[in-house]
Amino acid sequence: MNLMKAIQVNLPGGEFELVTREIPEPTEGQIRVKVLACGVCHGDAMVKNGGNYPGLEYPRIPGHEIIGVIEKLGPGVREFKIGQRVGVGWPAGITYDGGFAEYTITSAQELVLIPEELNEAEAAPLLCAGVTTFEALKNSGAKPGDVIAIQGIGGLGHLAIQYAKKMGFKTVSISRGADKKELAEQLGSQVYIDTESTDVIKELQKLGGAKAILATAPNSEAISELINGLSLDGKLMIIAGVEEPIQIFAGQLIAGRRSVQGWRPTIGSDAGAARKDTMDFSLLTDVHPMIETFPLEQIDLAYEKMLNSKIRFRAVLIPGNSIS
Repeated sequence: MNLMKAIQVNLPGGEFELVTREIPEPTEGQIRVKVLACGVCHGDAMVKNGGNYPGLEYPRIPGHEIIGVIEKLGPGVREFKIGQRVGVGWPAGITYDGGFAEYTITSAQELVLIPEELNEAEAAPLLCAGVTTFEALKNSGAKPGDVIAIQGIGGLGHLAIQYAKKMGFKTVSISRGADKKELAEQLGSQVYIDTESTDVIKELQKLGGAKAILATAPNSEAISELINGLSLDGKLMIIAGVEEPIQIFAGQLIAGRRSVQGWRPTIGSDAGAARKDTMDFSLLTDVHPMIETFPLEQIDLAYEKMLNSKIRFRAVLIPGNSIS
């Protein structure tokens, strides 16, 4: 019996457990992927804590930001070859076992080829955080030269800033503390607004208002305050997992023909194209996530640092570096 190491959650609210499981075999239309890297994402909390998502059953191996190498093809798979480097995104790790393991099984339609020029550890977060921010900006309604504001400089925000600059938007970063200014500018911000010392709305309106604001930090109070910083026909796009209510009055929307929209990465039959576009654009424009890597055995540390924003900026598990 061939065995692998994996991290699984046995029940909602359960702990991460390091287990040894039989290496799974692909069936019709499936592919076995040897995992090279897997990002740790806020979405994994759905498995850890228990979420109302169709197909989520226990025990479950989390992980939906997967980069790996095709090791075995199931019957009927012809569009991929053994040895190709591929990526797998959501709903891996939710509706079926994901990438917190040395191997995972997925369907051919879930895969996207990963350019060799992309480092696998850096590429992993692009499959969720990258796709989310890249697609949100593409669908924001903004045109090159328009003002785009990014609220938060974290796991999502630091990618959104890079993408916004590379897409030709006048990029504004909004965060707390003067110490974030240098990093924001290094990532591509042309304007930095410190919420501790500056009136955010006044600063945005000095620029004519933001055509779009991406809310990447899950702070409902901070997000609620941003609506008046939009321009005419501006859009507030919420891509962070905000748990508390957001307070917005109808008059704020009516006065400026403003709107609020939630955004998540594309899933289903169009997911492959969205992931490929994100990967290609990231490679073409030199967009890189800032990461910290961990072996499987340090999942608790990686998860805790991710949840509490103690990491700059994405945690990535490397199964091949597992502690023996």
